Amino acid sequence: MGRGRGRRMRAAGFRSYGPPEVMEVLEAERPEPGPDGVLIRVAAGGVNPADCLLRGGKLRFVTRPQLPFVPGADVAGVVEDTGSGATRFRRGDPVYAMLPSTAGGGYAEYAATPEAHVAPAPPGLTLGEAAAVPLAALTALQALRDGAGLSAGARVLVNGASGGVGTFAVQISRATGAKVTAAASGRNADLVRDLGADDFVDYTREDVTAGDARYDVVLDAVGVHPFRRWRRVLERGGVAVTVNPLLGNPAAKLLSHVTGGGRRLESVLVRPDGKDLEQVGAWIFAGELRPVVDRSYPLAAAATAHRRSEGRRTRGKLVLVVDEKLAAQRAEPAPDRANRPVG
Repeated sequence: MGRGRGRRMRAAGFRSYGPPEVMEVLEAERPEPGPDGVLIRVAAGGVNPADCLLRGGKLRFVTRPQLPFVPGADVAGVVEDTGSGATRFRRGDPVYAMLPSTAGGGYAEYAATPEAHVAPAPPGLTLGEAAAVPLAALTALQALRDGAGLSAGARVLVNGASGGVGTFAVQISRATGAKVTAAASGRNADLVRDLGADDFVDYTREDVTAGDARYDVVLDAVGVHPFRRWRRVLERGGVAVTVNPLLGNPAAKLLSHVTGGGRRLESVLVRPDGKDLEQVGAWIFAGELRPVVDRSYPLAAAATAHRRSEGRRTRGKLVLVVDEKLAAQRAEPAPDRANRPVG
């Protein structure tokens, strides 16, 4: 396939750290796929809290991206080009992928990523809807499966159940055969019940760490409580998984093993994984999962999307539409690359 060296593209990013207003439309060099990579013509990208933390300079102790920087870890679109060693996809295939958060690149007309991070877009979703899936769904799946070892029949509490990770965690828990209690603000009770929650706790009215209920797994999708709080509601042998790397640091995890009374703390640092996205796509195709899109914005309104994200009232995910016509395109099943459960 032809290469695009030296070509320019439109993107949204920031030249300096600061509030949402530092986000602007930039002209950037179009990336090229590596030997085993895929170049995606982006229809839409998801907005995640990590994007806002990067823009605000709050992750400088973890990474210092080169400025100007284009954030974005979620992309959905169609294959534009592939490297010489990439064989799974063809030009025009509808796909979605998670890019490493600290690498960014999703708020742009094109994004390049290793083929192993890419999966067919879930049939039945528009590409705009598919952009709301990767990072949040992978975080929920990897936290529940790898961090907690979730199995059928387990009792799960999802704290922050109405957010991006939480909405997927509720649904993945149900798809696994667990019984789910969702904790969120009262205005989101109907939403999380519609997603499959068996029980609901309004965490604006009661302390979710102080009730009589006991759980095998707690997924803190907002990372607000330390382990000593979650330990109160965990059964012996139970696991609390946090998405907050500060609360789930190695010292805290070690302390939980020593003082937890058979209960332990785990943390999740989500990783891109095309096979996991195929599993997520299979659940979506089967009707067991669906993305919840709070609002969509054009690429030029990235600052507005960041303000909305930082307001912490988002239900599900926010999406940046890069190509309106392409984002409205609905993915169709491909006979040779159908979404099937993995493993």
